[in-house]
Amino acid sequence: MVNVEGSNVEGSSVEEGNVEGTCEPGFGPVADAFRQNFAERGEVGAACSVVSDGKLVVDLWGGHRERSRFRPSRSKPWERDTLVTMYSTTKGMAAATMAIAHSRGWFEPDEPVATYWPEFAQNGKESITVRQLLGHQAGLAVIETKITYEDLANFDQLGAILGAQKPGWKPGKQWGYHAQTLGWYISQLLSRIDPKGRRVGQFFAEEIANVLGEEFYIGLPESVSSERIAKAIPVNQLVQLRYIREIPTPVMKGMMNPRSATFKAFTNPKVIGKPSVVNKRKILDLELPSVNGTGTARAVASVYGDMATGGKRLGITAETLALLEAETTPGLDQIFGIESSFSFGFMKRFPLLPFGSSSRAYGHTGMGGSFGYADPDRGLGYCYAMNKGGYSVPVDGREGALRAALDSCSAAG
Repeated sequence: MVNVEGSNVEGSSVEEGNVEGTCEPGFGPVADAFRQNFAERGEVGAACSVVSDGKLVVDLWGGHRERSRFRPSRSKPWERDTLVTMYSTTKGMAAATMAIAHSRGWFEPDEPVATYWPEFAQNGKESITVRQLLGHQAGLAVIETKITYEDLANFDQLGAILGAQKPGWKPGKQWGYHAQTLGWYISQLLSRIDPKGRRVGQFFAEEIANVLGEEFYIGLPESVSSERIAKAIPVNQLVQLRYIREIPTPVMKGMMNPRSATFKAFTNPKVIGKPSVVNKRKILDLELPSVNGTGTARAVASVYGDMATGGKRLGITAETLALLEAETTPGLDQIFGIESSFSFGFMKRFPLLPFGSSSRAYGHTGMGGSFGYADPDRGLGYCYAMNKGGYSVPVDGREGALRAALDSCSAAG
């Protein structure tokens, strides 16, 4: 039994609904909302962490990492060190590697990508800058060549395919969500600017996870037991119909049209949205920096928590942080068909996702509801992760309840 503070049990020792962890005084509403997710919002297994001014003030987990519906006794509890795949929340962690690379002077944002990766200068991409690439402005959301799992496992082969792709729109003039491709392009670029030639997975492990003493992997090492990993739960399509109105119409129409850029961006290859695929260890072993990062909510909150308070532990400079915190203007997303906003690999605030205290906030959501972000105004790093995907886009009700609770905490102000 552990200390989980709640608004009605401040400072007491409680364990309700299989929820465990710690919650500092002043953050009780977050613990309450987390418990309510299990009691009222159909949560199966999840974790939520908050780092405030460098201190872990919320660290909660509960439910089951693996559920057996027909034999409940065989369900496996979510534990403190349970790892969960966070889908596109991974993009924020990949972007953090580029923030460190920029702080070390390895690239200039407005320099063409081809300066560092000559093979990139094919089919109209010679003038695309690093800033445009990281801001989803490069027009490379869709890869016309069919990507196989063998391609994903062959870094050089995948790089050749990426280098040959023609932009789908005039780079820099529009933007659209690079659902899978952003992480691939980041890893290819990072390997060329890092003096040690490291890809995103290795760089993150050595320069971020090891430094913070936390677990988040982009490509699982053999040393990590599959037993520790939460199993993704498939979406119930009949239930999903009840939430159809919570998905923006342009997104829904795009995903239902196999000829649309929206559909193609998410289905080449079909990794996103298929728990039956993501639950396979051979997929998690691959380095897919946009979609298959697997770790703890505590790790993601710790990354954002350091960045929100000056980036000293990770060695991120004030100049780099200013780039991440700079205000952006939302505009029409060519893939989603709604207003969105991105900068330096991170999501920024936009009408459907007004997170953080101000425009300085940055982070990234993940399919089904996971979300991590930095709030520099309050010195906060936050993450929520779960194994049962939600039905709304881009904000899930469970995550929204937690974030609203955090916003209400006077101690977080």
